[in-house]
Amino acid sequence: MSREPGFLHPVVGNLLVGLLLILLALLAMAWQAGGWKVPLPPMQRIGWAALAVFAYLLLTGWLLLRRRAQASTQRLRVEIAAMTGTGLTVVYASQTGFAEATARQTVATLQSAGMQVELVSIQQLDAQRLATLRRVLFVVSTTGEGDAPDMAYAFVANVMQEAAKYPQLQFGMLALGDSAYRNFCGFGKSLERWLRHCGAQPLFDTVDVDNGDAGALRHWQYHLGQLCGRGDLPDWQEPDYARWRLHSRRVLNPGSVGGPCFEITLKPEEALPDWQAGDIAEIGPQNPPADVSAWLTRHALDGGITVVLHGAREDLRNVLARSTLPAAWAGSDAQGLADGLVRLPHRDYSIASVPANGSIQLVLRQWRLDDGRLGIGTGWLTEYAKPGDEIALRIRANANFHAPSGDVPMLLIGNGTGIASLRGLLKQRIAAGRMRNWLIFGERHRQQDFFYQEEIEAWHARGAIARLDLAFSRDQAERRYVQHCLDDAADDLRTWVAEGAVIFVCGSLAGMAPAVDASLRAILGEDAVQDLIARSRYRRDVY
Repeated sequence: MSREPGFLHPVVGNLLVGLLLILLALLAMAWQAGGWKVPLPPMQRIGWAALAVFAYLLLTGWLLLRRRAQASTQRLRVEIAAMTGTGLTVVYASQTGFAEATARQTVATLQSAGMQVELVSIQQLDAQRLATLRRVLFVVSTTGEGDAPDMAYAFVANVMQEAAKYPQLQFGMLALGDSAYRNFCGFGKSLERWLRHCGAQPLFDTVDVDNGDAGALRHWQYHLGQLCGRGDLPDWQEPDYARWRLHSRRVLNPGSVGGPCFEITLKPEEALPDWQAGDIAEIGPQNPPADVSAWLTRHALDGGITVVLHGAREDLRNVLARSTLPAAWAGSDAQGLADGLVRLPHRDYSIASVPANGSIQLVLRQWRLDDGRLGIGTGWLTEYAKPGDEIALRIRANANFHAPSGDVPMLLIGNGTGIASLRGLLKQRIAAGRMRNWLIFGERHRQQDFFYQEEIEAWHARGAIARLDLAFSRDQAERRYVQHCLDDAADDLRTWVAEGAVIFVCGSLAGMAPAVDASLRAILGEDAVQDLIARSRYRRDVY
């Protein structure tokens, strides 16, 4: 914990000032008795002066006490929040200052969302303190060939060497490094392994940042938004989207009780960029047109007014469409309004296609807020954007979810819209002639929710999917999920893993992913799963 300014120092200082004033007053009175020509002030004035000095001392003391009480209250709130799971502690280990700066930005982002957050240097973290925490975000750098930063040496020597248990701890890890070095993000990975060994549970998969990669940092921001339940947190950097067009949109599950899921097909305005299966499409959403019109009407503004933004002239309505609409605005200068707007944060979606398809395909479920309104991202793509409309898009590499380079077995596990990444991986593998693929997929009802059924069954029939297991939870009295498929195939799972299989999990973080993880650990053992993670043979893209 950071050191606080001492409380007694300012109190003593103010007391000394008060005593000095009193002393000066007494000296003046003594000089007056010796024949000083200035008339002695009436005793009433002396009394009022003394009272003023006393009041000053009382006020100063009260303000200092109040400040100390507020600081203590804030500290207590942070500690209670951390212990009850309602807040977070952000711990940084920095060598050059970048990790600390990123940690501070992380804290500011979470605090802006109303969370109680404490920032702690790893130098201030010991085993006793760690045992009191419930949720921690680590932002750590690596120096040299996989070494911990200098400031983390004591933590490594005194804490990480102990066989401690922290079953109460949930953590997230942002590992900063440089892939030019052999042991990329070495300290972050070793810290993650140690935390898992101690029983701590990850809030999400570790985010590796290669030399300050902006895409990886945006992925970290996505997780922050998930943690605080806010999808409107502004991006840390101005987005650099490319121009795409909405080509087509179709419902994949008509009549489903789980809400409509859509396949969205997008085509680029210019040359098709390159990407790999497993990469992420970042979409710049827009507000519903009705919301923009209502805002303009409420503030008596003409949406057709031309403003200049980043050197380009465009209508105010268009700028408002892709920006966070101010809750209150009392100005009249449209240009000033445009200059102060903050762009809506991007939305992440897994890519269900490969470059050979000539387009990007997304699979997303239409999501509604508690008040019934559509979510910003899904509303824009599934409802408000029309075929032919421009879509702001950029691709973010997601190296942790790329297919293995060699001809090794691949086990793909997912539910719901998680089929998107798994389909992209299968397409890439099958095109490369690699057929040792095992797909486990689950949803609600086979009749309505078997996304890409014809395609998947055709792949299975010709041996491009060596094994296919399906779990439709509501097609029978007893609910059946993808983890139950794993449990039933425990022996085959061990065989595939022994033959070098790489496991991919994509889908729901809230239910599916933890259940699958528990099944894998029960079947393979804790040490085996940890070894798979360390060797990048257990990869997850969960949300």
